[in-house]
Amino acid sequence: MIMNNKGIISLSPLLLFVVLYLSASIIAEDFYKVPVAVMFIASSVYAIALSRDIPLNKRIETFCRGTGNKDIMMMICIFIFAGAFANSAKEMGCIDATVSLALDLLPGNMLFAGLFVTACFISLSVGTSVGTIVALTPIATGIATSTGTDVAFVVAIIAGGAFFGDNLSFISDTTIVATSTQGCKMSDKFIVNSLITMPVAVVVLCIYIAEGWDLQSTMTTDSIQYIKVIPYLFILVTAVCGMNVLATLIMGTVMTGIIGLCYGTYDLISWLSAINTGICGMSELIIITMTAGGLLELIRRNGGIEYIIKVATRRIRQKRGAELVIAALVSMVNICTANNTIAILTVGDIAKNIGNSHGVDKRKCASILDTFSCCTQGLLPYGAQLLLAATLSGLSPLAILGYMYYPMALFVASTVAILFRYPRKYS
Repeated sequence: MIMNNKGIISLSPLLLFVVLYLSASIIAEDFYKVPVAVMFIASSVYAIALSRDIPLNKRIETFCRGTGNKDIMMMICIFIFAGAFANSAKEMGCIDATVSLALDLLPGNMLFAGLFVTACFISLSVGTSVGTIVALTPIATGIATSTGTDVAFVVAIIAGGAFFGDNLSFISDTTIVATSTQGCKMSDKFIVNSLITMPVAVVVLCIYIAEGWDLQSTMTTDSIQYIKVIPYLFILVTAVCGMNVLATLIMGTVMTGIIGLCYGTYDLISWLSAINTGICGMSELIIITMTAGGLLELIRRNGGIEYIIKVATRRIRQKRGAELVIAALVSMVNICTANNTIAILTVGDIAKNIGNSHGVDKRKCASILDTFSCCTQGLLPYGAQLLLAATLSGLSPLAILGYMYYPMALFVASTVAILFRYPRKYS
């Protein structure tokens, strides 16, 4: 039996990380100036020093065992190939082609609804809410100006739709981490997620249709290169069909190279450079993932995981309660770190243990982790997405926050889904 004081002490490295991160962010007045990897490393050094009941070499071995965990290594492999695909596709012109195609297909009075669908599709394709916001916010600002619409409202359409794909995409880091920590297939988690998110997206889409019914578009698009949309479509179709995600990403990356070389978008060296840049762009996330794995292994060895499960599940009597606890844990950590991927990484193993103890379907558990972290992230005025959208549009994040219909609706719907055990098959 683990005593309360021992349990709290064993969790202190995690608490130290939160305190260090929050303190440094408040001092810097910016949550994204603080290097998260350094905070994790500092907390890991403290965790190693804390475990004084075993020799130093053994402590370091325990930490290294956590960093080299097979699930951690699989996540890192996926991060590497996801970065390679995402950047090579971007440099080849996939995003521009997809944006142009989507806007070309929109009737004038469907601008708001069309922007939302475009943001959903692009974020689903590229696996990043930030990339979607960067691509579409300038367009949203232009539409708002030309139609005399509130800029904050139109920018929020993009930011909200960006979280649709962040939550569902097969190459989103949140999806990769959520499914890897719970040990389930991405396609299975996608199905569970879709049963909740799709109805929410349809409701929000109807709101945007009603809001924009009287608008007329004067927007024009450049000549569309349809072939450049193919890599995104390939990733979506093959992933939904259940193909191995690494094979899908490798084939998608090769496809961007073939198309780019054939159309003169880049030569062989620039394609390889784009791949390299994409992989290097994942370096911080890889370091964070490995360090978090080592830190959690030390916490687990010292009884911290067992303690937090015991405390969190003390009053749980059924699966519904366990699911609510998992949702609350990932949401609270996300508020503290302002990073949904780190929140899932931090809570993933704890959620798996809670789920196993109370019979929660691992696919539902992965869906809860991903959905609630994305909802919370979408409602943080100091989160990267709203800060970026605000910077690109010249607004305050708080001005955009009030129009974030999709994250708000998804948070409510996901909570209701837990309370009423939906979808029934996975609850």
